[in-house]
Amino acid sequence: MIARWEQGRATIDALLTEGRLERVTPSREVADLLIGQARRHLTTAEAAANLDPTAGFQVAYDAARKALAAILANQGLRPRGEGAHAVLLTATLAQLDPPMGRDLRHFDWLRRTRNGAEYPLPDTPPVTVDDVNDALPLAKAIVAVAERVIPNMPVY
Repeated sequence: MIARWEQGRATIDALLTEGRLERVTPSREVADLLIGQARRHLTTAEAAANLDPTAGFQVAYDAARKALAAILANQGLRPRGEGAHAVLLTATLAQLDPPMGRDLRHFDWLRRTRNGAEYPLPDTPPVTVDDVNDALPLAKAIVAVAERVIPNMPVY
């Protein structure tokens, strides 16, 4: 394992200073728990896609969100406050792009689409089966990134 993760350190330090991230007890166990939940959420999302596309999308999004949270939990970091879900992407992108930004950046579309479904405006289109089918490989890729990097990233 690497002794100190340098990539993105200025961004993480700024997020800590701003109170958008907080230090918590680093925990591989929590990270593994979140990854397990994320994997099960992917299965649930696939099963729900045709029956309830909004629920299927929500669960696919939650899989991706928990995968990003797992990366930070393993490091002893946790997002806080308003916009905490967006901070997950900011913190992980800062540390992992390059080379994994292409996969991680899809989280923003997942988050925005989920928010539109969760808090719709009159002109917000409903989530469709196609949206879930588009979301699933993106969420799977984010979970795969988390599984790949967690064993290698040290406590922050």
